[in-house]
Amino acid sequence: MVQQHYNRYTAQDQLVWKVLFDRQTALLHKRACSAFWQGLAAVGFHRNAIPDFAEVSGRLQKATGWQLEPVEGMLNDAEFFGLLAQRKFPATVWIRSMEQFDFIEEPDLFHGVFGHAPLLMDQGFADYLQFLGQVAVQHLDDAAALARLERLYGFTVQFGLVQERGEARMYGAGLLSSSGEIHQCSGDEARRLPFDLATALQTPYSELQLQEQYFVLSSWDQLTESVAELSALLASGWQLEPVGQASE
Repeated sequence: MVQQHYNRYTAQDQLVWKVLFDRQTALLHKRACSAFWQGLAAVGFHRNAIPDFAEVSGRLQKATGWQLEPVEGMLNDAEFFGLLAQRKFPATVWIRSMEQFDFIEEPDLFHGVFGHAPLLMDQGFADYLQFLGQVAVQHLDDAAALARLERLYGFTVQFGLVQERGEARMYGAGLLSSSGEIHQCSGDEARRLPFDLATALQTPYSELQLQEQYFVLSSWDQLTESVAELSALLASGWQLEPVGQASE
């Protein structure tokens, strides 16, 4: 079992957290959804120290029944979705270096903890994420179904936006934790489309590049509705064609 050995974080690691925390909170002013800001405060994050997973898990457990599961790196589908189904979020214990400051291909501690944990303090979002994990676990032997579920995860949990007071606000962890993605999404050329399940499932998706388009929820209710709809379609024997690959 992987553990977070907190005393192994160096002064440089702590500095990376502080600089990233300051930069992202500044960039997210008037851009992030209210659930992120409320969760950020409630989960106890601050600029001066990398979060202790045990303390974060204690707050998550009390609020929504979730906890962080320390991991070293990428997981396979069975491991990843299996943890979500148990209300455990896999969070990488290592944090990026200064040389990797602006873009990393694999999720690090800042992405996993700063990006994901605040939204897990929101009961509706937390329930949605577990539901998605439970559905995925039922289809681990179906590559086409898993690809659709991964796209739903990607266009919501990672890069989703939600309408609040007439404006599209960011809630996806890939947006919240990345300055490049924030600038990409905020630019005039970014395609921000109303969320539609069928369209999202047909849209190529990759985390190895900045996104070409983003989906905006009209309300949080669309999250649970979307995974419930997809679950029903899969249970009915709906035949899926293999999905195309994301453009490089």
